[in-house]
Amino acid sequence: MLSRVGDVYASWHGHVIVCGLEGVALRIVEQLTLSGVPAVVVDDDPDAPLARIIGDWGVPLIAGPTRAAETLMSAGLAGAIAVICAQHDDLRTLETALLTRRLRADVRVVAQLTNPAVGRAVKEAGVAVLDVAGLSAPSVVEACLREGVQELILSGERFLAARTIAPRPGTLRELYGALAPVAVQPPGGEVQVCPGRDTRVEPGDEVTLIGTPAELTAASVLSQNQDPHGERSRACVPPLAARARTLPGLVLSLARAADRRLAVALGALLAVLVTATAVLRLTYRYAGPGHHISLLDSVYFTVETVTTVGYGDFTFRGEPAWLMVFAIALMISGALFVAVFFALLTNILVSRRIEESFGRRKITGLRGHVLVIGLGTVGWRVVQQLHAAGREVVVVEQNEHNRHLGQVRALDVPIVIADATVPEVLASVRLAAASAVAVLTSDDLANLETGLAVRDQLEARWRSTPVVLRIFDPQLAHSVRDTFGFRNVRSTAALAAPWFVGAALGLDVLSTFYAGDEPLLVARLTVTPGGGLHGLRMDALTGSTRVLALRRAADREILYHPPRRSTRFEPADEAYLIGPYDELLTVLRRDRPSPALPDPEDSADPAGLTQPETG
Repeated sequence: MLSRVGDVYASWHGHVIVCGLEGVALRIVEQLTLSGVPAVVVDDDPDAPLARIIGDWGVPLIAGPTRAAETLMSAGLAGAIAVICAQHDDLRTLETALLTRRLRADVRVVAQLTNPAVGRAVKEAGVAVLDVAGLSAPSVVEACLREGVQELILSGERFLAARTIAPRPGTLRELYGALAPVAVQPPGGEVQVCPGRDTRVEPGDEVTLIGTPAELTAASVLSQNQDPHGERSRACVPPLAARARTLPGLVLSLARAADRRLAVALGALLAVLVTATAVLRLTYRYAGPGHHISLLDSVYFTVETVTTVGYGDFTFRGEPAWLMVFAIALMISGALFVAVFFALLTNILVSRRIEESFGRRKITGLRGHVLVIGLGTVGWRVVQQLHAAGREVVVVEQNEHNRHLGQVRALDVPIVIADATVPEVLASVRLAAASAVAVLTSDDLANLETGLAVRDQLEARWRSTPVVLRIFDPQLAHSVRDTFGFRNVRSTAALAAPWFVGAALGLDVLSTFYAGDEPLLVARLTVTPGGGLHGLRMDALTGSTRVLALRRAADREILYHPPRRSTRFEPADEAYLIGPYDELLTVLRRDRPSPALPDPEDSADPAGLTQPETG
């Protein structure tokens, strides 16, 4: 139902107002609808196809300026439990968030802001600020690095989610003891989320477990070298910037920039120098017959002749005719090879500087790097995190005016401005030697086309090289995965939307990661006194939800992990849960049921502001 500004929904209570309709906002509305949370959408200029989609979901849409108090009040701001500001434009989002906070100081306000400085300032006004790129980038980085380990911080204590392969048949309890299993995936099979410890697995099944680093190491699930944030890992992989400042790093960088012609010229020059040195050492007479010059003098005399700096100590006067002819040839060939060598060296240095200025540094001899295609906000965050992890990165971006180019160049990351669907471009960035590829443009079709081009060029390495594909629509992501065989398809909107929904409803989302094809959330929930979880046994929760840890209200000093299944929730307990987002929202709504909403069809509409949706 499409509505102009009016008071049709002003009497609603317990709903969520979503400002914006495109991008992650649509996924937020979808997840609110699937979870049974009532929502009202407000958009300045709603897109007709998107309006039809949410109309089919039964979600009302108000077309009006989100920066106007009348629009927000007509959407039921007085009775709303939260307002999510998810417009594409940061300025509109900022204005809407600040206006909402001024109109109602007690309502939860969640805003999507990509500018970190603005985000920090808005947080001081009591607004929860989230960034889609920052929320989704860790999942992409984890898929590229294939470490199989993701860090979780639960109430200040460090946990790891680690993937491992079952070594033998048995139950999860027999194989891994008290570690919390969160997913089991047989080879080529469906993911089983949050299985019980008595679930039986077979050799080759992939098991995802959560525990402290010490617990995972003791169970032989994790070695210390696998810990991506441990002390040994940090010591083993120095940052790229630090390596580049060392002399070996500078030499390596120059060697990568060199080409075959320079190597040939240097080799020819060295051959001339070695040959001339040997001839002079054996045949040149100094101060008469029988007085051969030393090896060091021979080298000095040869370099002096080749570089044409003149004679003051050694000369060919009085030497045999053949040696003078040899000296003439040495002068000509030496001068020629020296000139060619320095010309090629100067060309490399100047070209490298020009290529850096235009974002076209040639990648030569690079191996094991991660290729990032697309430099939007998500691509930039992925580059940042890969660089911080000490990995070599190469960026391909088609827009030479991209606003993140300067930031990437400041990290000394090579950038190629070109179309990544062209095979020659992929060859120039050494795709064949890359350890992973992340295709992260903002266009689903362009990502699919680029991913298929990458698959064709990888050939035999296609199965062993991670290719992460960003696809906005979750349904399309599943289709691409099943049809084209991409194993790492990520929907940034699907990864980020639960954070917004959780923040709006009071569920503190801590982490998002994939177990197979299934996105899982780790969240913190404070049990409401008199709510649906008060006194409930933990084994009464849904089968796809697991309590990882519990901090009792009566004893905040101890974090119980994992709690026993017979443990009962008490008021003000902090429960750390994991599961699919819809399951976690179901648990949240069970703890805090929403009040019943009036039927807008029964509301008086004297001004005729409500009208059925038309195409």
